[in-house]
Amino acid sequence: MSNSVAKYTFLLGILLLLHAAYSAAQHRSYLRLTEQEFTSLPADIILQTIFSLLLAVYGVTMVAGDFKEIRSNIDLQKKTWKNLNNRPSFYTFNHRGHIFNPILLTRTGTGKGALEAN
Repeated sequence: MSNSVAKYTFLLGILLLLHAAYSAAQHRSYLRLTEQEFTSLPADIILQTIFSLLLAVYGVTMVAGDFKEIRSNIDLQKKTWKNLNNRPSFYTFNHRGHIFNPILLTRTGTGKGALEAN
């Protein structure tokens, strides 16, 4: 199925779902006007809702394309133990450790920390 047909299938499913919701609201207002008790929706509205939901789900899965495998061992087979612990997003270079570094203390000449020297 081509991508444009899948998009139109999804759009048709959403439009039919909106129509089913509108029909349910109209049925509810009809029951209020005639002062009848609400028991359940008519079968045609329920069937239209189920059909349009399935049509929309089918359209979305066709638009999404091919699914990838969830198995993570395929990606992990290429990595070594050294690379598994390497997480650059956790590197922190802006921290308070430079205050306690003795080289920085002697470089300022005052014996104060780097933050206090400014």
